[in-house]
Amino acid sequence: MAATKVLVVDDDLNIQRVLVFVLKQEGYEVIVASDGAAGVEMALDAEPDLILMDVAMPKLDGYAATQQIRAAEKTGRVPIIMLTAEAEVEQRVKGLRAGADDDIVKPFHPLELMARIKALLARGGPTSTKTNAEVPTLGKLCLFYPAKGGVGTTTIAINTAIALAREMKRRTALIDANLQFGDLRVFLDLGLDTASIVNAMNEPDLDLDLLHKLMVSHRSGIELLLAPPNPASADVVMERQQQAPGLLSNILSLARRLYDYTLVDMSQTIDDFNLQLFDEADVIYVVMTADLSCLKNVPLVLETMDSLGYEKGKMQLVLNRSNAYTGINVSNAESALGRKIDYQIINEYRGAISALNSGEPFLYSRPDAPLSKSVLDFARAIDKAAVAAALPARA
Repeated sequence: MAATKVLVVDDDLNIQRVLVFVLKQEGYEVIVASDGAAGVEMALDAEPDLILMDVAMPKLDGYAATQQIRAAEKTGRVPIIMLTAEAEVEQRVKGLRAGADDDIVKPFHPLELMARIKALLARGGPTSTKTNAEVPTLGKLCLFYPAKGGVGTTTIAINTAIALAREMKRRTALIDANLQFGDLRVFLDLGLDTASIVNAMNEPDLDLDLLHKLMVSHRSGIELLLAPPNPASADVVMERQQQAPGLLSNILSLARRLYDYTLVDMSQTIDDFNLQLFDEADVIYVVMTADLSCLKNVPLVLETMDSLGYEKGKMQLVLNRSNAYTGINVSNAESALGRKIDYQIINEYRGAISALNSGEPFLYSRPDAPLSKSVLDFARAIDKAAVAAALPARA
C-alpha cells in the first residue's frame, strides 16, 4: 500500500525541515512547495492526500492558494490544514471561509499537529466537493431551559448530548445560548481562541460546510457552537438577531440538517433571542429541582409559555437531583404543580462537581456511575420519543 502523501506549502525553510522530519517519522510521504503559486500547481499535479498550507507566503498567500485549489477540484476535496501565526478567531475563520478544513497556530507541538492530521484523514481522505450530499437526520431541536439558576441545566445538557452521541450513535450538536456567561468553554476545558456563535451570526451567507467548520469538536464525540468569549461580543449577537432574525433561523435550520439532535443550553432570561429559540424548538426541557423557590418559578414559566401559544406537549419538566433530601418529594412537587414531572435525574452532587472542576463530563469519564446511568436513561427516552415521532413522517 502506498504511503499517505502530504504536501507542505511553506516558505520558511526551518518550518519545512521540521515538518518533513516529523511527517516522515510517522511514515508519510512528503512533498514540499516554497510559495503559494507552486503549492497550487503541485496540489493539482501530485494529488496529495492532505495539504499543510502556510498563510503568509510570497507570490500567493495561503488563503488565495486554498481558494484556487478548491476552485480547480473536480472529483474530490483534499483536506487542508492552515498553518497560521494568528490566534485571532477572525483570521482563523477567514481560512475556513477560503476552504480550509482545520487550522493550527504556530508555534505548535508536533503531537497536536499529528492529531489534527490523523483526525482529518480518518474522515476518509479526500471528500466530496459538496457537503450537500447529506445523510438524512432526525433534525431535532431541543432546548434546556432553567426554571431558576443553579438547577444544573448546563450539566444535564452536556451529559445528555454525550449520551446521545456515544450510546445512541446520534450526530449531536450542543449550542451555548447563554450568550453573556456561557459555561461550556469552562466545563469542557476549551480555550477562548475557538470559533463561536458570533462568527456564525456574522456570516450572511452561512452554509452547511462553513457552519460545520465553526463547530468545535470535543473528544467525547459531540460538536459545539460556543457562546461569545465575552459580554461585549454577546451584545453583537443580540444586535444581529434583532436586526436580522433570519440569521439565527438559518443557523438552526442548517444544524437540523447536519445533526440528529441540536441541544441548546439556555439562560433564564426571556428576551428576543430566547423567544426565537422557543418558537423554533421541537421541545423545551424545563430543568427544575424540588425546592420551594423552584416550585414557585415553574408555574410562572409554564404560564408564560402557554400565553405564547405553545402546545402543552412542547414543555417537558425535568426534575434534577430527584433523590436529594429537600423535604419535598416527587409526589409533593407534582401536586404543587398540578401536573406530572416528565423525567427525573438522580442526585450525585460530589460526582457532578468533580466532573465540572476537572473539565471531564461524568458521562465521558465515569459512564458506569449511577448519575451517568440516570442521564443515559433520560437520553434513551428522548431518542425513543424522537424516533417514534419521525416514523409517521417517513411512512
